Amino acid sequence: MVEDDASLQEVYTYTLEGEFECTCFGDGASFFYALEKSDRPDLVLLDVMLPGNDGFSILSRLKSYNIPVIMVSAKGDEVSKVKGLNMGADDYISKPFGVLELIARVKANLRKQPAAAQKNIFKDIEFDMEKHVVVANGMVLQTTLKEFNLLGFLCNNAEKVQEREVIFKNVWGDDFIGETRTLDIHIKELRKKLKESGSVASIKTIRGVGYMLT
Repeated sequence: MVEDDASLQEVYTYTLEGEFECTCFGDGASFFYALEKSDRPDLVLLDVMLPGNDGFSILSRLKSYNIPVIMVSAKGDEVSKVKGLNMGADDYISKPFGVLELIARVKANLRKQPAAAQKNIFKDIEFDMEKHVVVANGMVLQTTLKEFNLLGFLCNNAEKVQEREVIFKNVWGDDFIGETRTLDIHIKELRKKLKESGSVASIKTIRGVGYMLT
């Protein structure tokens, strides 16, 4: 958890430590220092308003780590919510929140992560789920966690049209059905990365329905 409010740090710890191993950091600098020195966490709870680098700056740096992130901010701050989701946050929770909601969201996002020790291959795209690496045409693609999961889902269902609602349910979860802009942004980034790699695979838009990896 990256949160500078000591009272909220206590809430996080008290709520989660019975089921998870939790560590709190008051700013981005201490968090990234620990991240480089220890094992990667399974999930990060990230406040928006922080001293020094704000939550969005930290989220941008976290993209290369492929770690799921739940953003936390003041209730009703829709601009921050949309910005965080478009930048690759996996979920969003508003303050004040209930402890049961917090636990549920943490568990839900952990369940959404792809199973380890699997390899999926389609054409020249290969996913190593254990190492969390995707290679296209021999090039390692630098993807966010959400991009990785989205491309993985399309790969698992290659050459089959996937409706937008089905994609949201399997990659984002039910809460984000209707966030069409978020899906479009991620598809655009994946197309760009596949093109740069020279991959023979491509993501087709099926107008009025969804997308298909071919």
